[in-house]
Amino acid sequence: MRIAAGLSLVVLGSGAVGHAVMTGLDTGIERVDPFKDMKNRPQAGHGMNFLLVGTDGRDRISPEEKRAYRLGGAPCHCTDTIMLVHLSADRERASVVSLPRDSYAELPAHRDPVTGKPHRPHPVKLNAAYAEGGPNLTVRTVENMTRVKIDHYLEVDFSSFMKTVDAMGGVEICTAKALHDQNTGLDLLPGTHRLGGGQALQYVRSRHVDGASDLGRMQRQQRFVAALVKQATGGGVLLNPVKFKEVSATLLGSVRADRDFGSEQMLALGQAMRGFTPSSSEFASVPVGDAAYPVKGIGSTVKWDGPKADRLFESLRQDRPLAPPRPGGGPGGRQRPAAVPVDVPPQQIRVQVENGTRIDGLGGRVDEALRATGFDTTRAPGNGASRDVRRTVIAYDPRWDRSARTVAAALPGSELRAVAGQGRTVLVTAGSEYRKVVPVRAEDPYQGGGAAQAVTGDQVVCGP
Repeated sequence: MRIAAGLSLVVLGSGAVGHAVMTGLDTGIERVDPFKDMKNRPQAGHGMNFLLVGTDGRDRISPEEKRAYRLGGAPCHCTDTIMLVHLSADRERASVVSLPRDSYAELPAHRDPVTGKPHRPHPVKLNAAYAEGGPNLTVRTVENMTRVKIDHYLEVDFSSFMKTVDAMGGVEICTAKALHDQNTGLDLLPGTHRLGGGQALQYVRSRHVDGASDLGRMQRQQRFVAALVKQATGGGVLLNPVKFKEVSATLLGSVRADRDFGSEQMLALGQAMRGFTPSSSEFASVPVGDAAYPVKGIGSTVKWDGPKADRLFESLRQDRPLAPPRPGGGPGGRQRPAAVPVDVPPQQIRVQVENGTRIDGLGGRVDEALRATGFDTTRAPGNGASRDVRRTVIAYDPRWDRSARTVAAALPGSELRAVAGQGRTVLVTAGSEYRKVVPVRAEDPYQGGGAAQAVTGDQVVCGP
């Protein structure tokens, strides 16, 4: 589950060390046969596809950890997280697609793996496929829904997730708003945090920090995977054989995988992807047509938007990027910097700019730059009462403090100044120390009626 984590490290980075370090690491892998007796499978496309699943596994958690991270109750013996990961044929891109666990699914005809009793096709929530038929039925169901052929199956539980994150030294996560979930115990203030294994599990499990439930949680899981890739590629884990072996051994000690996935495959992949960075990864969620589709006997399910989902999975089959080209990218072009996540969308914030210096045209340049990143500026910059302002000042009504913080994120080094009764318009007085406007984007978990646009990993991790 929240899996992709350590799994991303092993899949993407093992080539940074030699065969000697990898020798024997796959002896602890518990083997499963998710492809047994499968027929009429989708045609293989280009690249390689992994189905990454996270199981509940709270039965392997110590009593102390259960209390600390609120993991009480009985395990559900189902998949808590499902991700489809596509590695491009040239090994220069990884595309991660989250599949909502409550997705409406039609299970194919199958036999109970324990009793042998036959079952006819019937509707379920996607995460129930694992409970009814284990890895084999899960793979069959996902392939039927996506028409993407799965090459490898990887499964991780709560315990291995926490141990792997701790072995890496934690993972850095940024949030533009406070995150609090009484169910999991997650409690993060706005800002940057380094999460250990237990806190990381709380972060990726939380469903009640906003109104987006599991759909918002999927995007937080994607942010976590991107942050973990950044940690693995930039934190010395992959270039340190001792550290790499420690992390790999921790993960592989409890992972379940298909019979053809082992240390040799991990090493070959890693050697082909030595230059992998967060910008090499991209993340998307399946487009949703109805987030509360009622099904008799099952309850509320997530119904995919058929045509849009088909186009998404066709891109995977054809080995095409999911994220749109970034402005300024491409040969000979300079890549536009990743936008900083903020709480309030800039499009919802009215801004009046004034020039607090004797620099001709400064107010107009600031107004234009703020408008370019999405702010609703007046397009009528004026001159401030003082012409000797050094540090840019952001004056705001305390009732609109969240909007003011969004403006401050776009103007690094500025000063926030509360002015009671000012109203909803934020007043920016540009000072002589002004240098630039930083692009910002709303940290918007999920708005329903579709899926968020695919993003690259460097757009959702903390800054450099």
